[in-house]
Amino acid sequence: MTSSAQLLELAEEIAEKAGELLMRRPSNFELDQKSGVLDFATQMDHESEKLIVAAILAARPDDSIIGEEGSDRVGTSGYTWVIDPIDGTVNYLYGIPGWCISIAIKDSEGYLVGVVHAPSFAMTWSARRGGGATCNGKPLRCNEPVSLDRALIATGFAYDIERRKPQAEFIKELLPKIRDVRRMGACAVDICMVASGSVDAHFEAGVNEWDYAAAGLIASEAGAKFAFKKGIWDGEKYFVLTAGPSLFRALAEALAPHGYDLR
Repeated sequence: MTSSAQLLELAEEIAEKAGELLMRRPSNFELDQKSGVLDFATQMDHESEKLIVAAILAARPDDSIIGEEGSDRVGTSGYTWVIDPIDGTVNYLYGIPGWCISIAIKDSEGYLVGVVHAPSFAMTWSARRGGGATCNGKPLRCNEPVSLDRALIATGFAYDIERRKPQAEFIKELLPKIRDVRRMGACAVDICMVASGSVDAHFEAGVNEWDYAAAGLIASEAGAKFAFKKGIWDGEKYFVLTAGPSLFRALAEALAPHGYDLR
């Protein structure tokens, strides 16, 4: 039987190979327009997914795969890889640090291992279920306790301009109650920053499973509470909230009246 430690090592190796590919960022891109007004994928996005999928199948041909760029396949092993070849595509397009490769593996009990590799930061967050979380090999622990009025909170916004309006209204209401807001541009990195204690919380609407799968496990293994709910904002997408337990409760209460109810 394959151990979670072996699977984690393989996921880390594959993420690093994809990172090496993506760090060879060309100055010009051939863009494929994705669904949504402002959401673009680059040719490198597709190349990264091809590399990741090929590496998975070479090592584990019987595993299932869920990929952002359409590399879904059904296997027979009971293990499913959930991959995002570039989370933070707009950052990558503009040459802004913070984009990442996200790779998770799940089994019948849930997420088993997770890797978020951010080459532009030289940081790799990793976790396996029940084994704790690390960044570049060093153990992680989220900030706890943190009161709402001292919280540094990360978030993200919808690509659809119309859907940004209610998000902006909530941020306007929240700002006087907290320390400040940060916007990294990659959901997986934001969640991992909670695990690292670099920010105190993260919430975001309209994300996909591959955006949070690896990072959610990493945050949970670092002592944070991580929750997701489908259909709050979009029928096929998720709302996610991550924070230390005490701050999670306070944020959940603040978010609930705005339709983001995770209580």
